[in-house]
Amino acid sequence: MSTNSPLASGAPTGTVKIVSWGLRLLAAAAFLAAGGAKLAGVPMMIETFDHIGIGQWFRVVTGLVEIVGAIALLVPATAALGSLLLAVTMVFATLTHLFVIGGSPLPAIVLLLITATIVWLHRASVVAMLGR
Repeated sequence: MSTNSPLASGAPTGTVKIVSWGLRLLAAAAFLAAGGAKLAGVPMMIETFDHIGIGQWFRVVTGLVEIVGAIALLVPATAALGSLLLAVTMVFATLTHLFVIGGSPLPAIVLLLITATIVWLHRASVVAMLGR
């Protein structure tokens, strides 16, 4: 089965590279800010994770996942893996908003769409990594 993805052949077009970098920079900035707020113990984050009910250790782990994922987005060799990690994280964030803490899941959904798009742009890399 053939694919028409510019990245599937391993040679992305200039436009795809620009879109990928733009989305990766946007997502990295958002996740560095969100992860940093979690690790810094911003009162709103402490309250949110109290409401989740698992404990503050989960806030720290989530913050670390977001920071590691954001850094991975900025490194071309790890961008696909970082975006996959963050997309999965945003699936769970969306579900947590919908079924546990309430509030608007829109920011998590927007970040999910951005990171899922990055995964899609780099799907050949993701398939190659998962196939190893």
